[in-house]
Amino acid sequence: MHSETIKVRFRDTDAQGHLYFANYLVYADEASGALMSSLGFNWIDPAQAPCFVFTANINCDYLHECRMDDMVRVDVGYQRLGNSSATLGFDMHEQRSGTRLVRGTITQVFVDKTSRKPCAIPEALRRHLVAASPALA
Repeated sequence: MHSETIKVRFRDTDAQGHLYFANYLVYADEASGALMSSLGFNWIDPAQAPCFVFTANINCDYLHECRMDDMVRVDVGYQRLGNSSATLGFDMHEQRSGTRLVRGTITQVFVDKTSRKPCAIPEALRRHLVAASPALA
């Protein structure tokens, strides 16, 4: 499990003054990228990344609103590892109150940089994930 804290900025809100719904997905994506980086997987620099990681599906259940200046804690972790895809779960809470804001999943597909077709999850990443969460084996 990896956690990131993000302050809701004015530009992230809608006309009603709460976090625009699509920005929950942006926050989840930012946290999943930070998780990958924390594991030593360079997914930002295409020249160094062993493959691409595409988001194939994302689901989000909205449970409670949050507003400008709220501090959102995003918890993200891998729930399932397949051959060429993986599923992450995410939860977001307002940090001060602990109120659960959303829960959801992200399905990632690992893609060969040349053929642009699905490829096996890099073995080094798989080892790190299984070491951190043996249930993924």
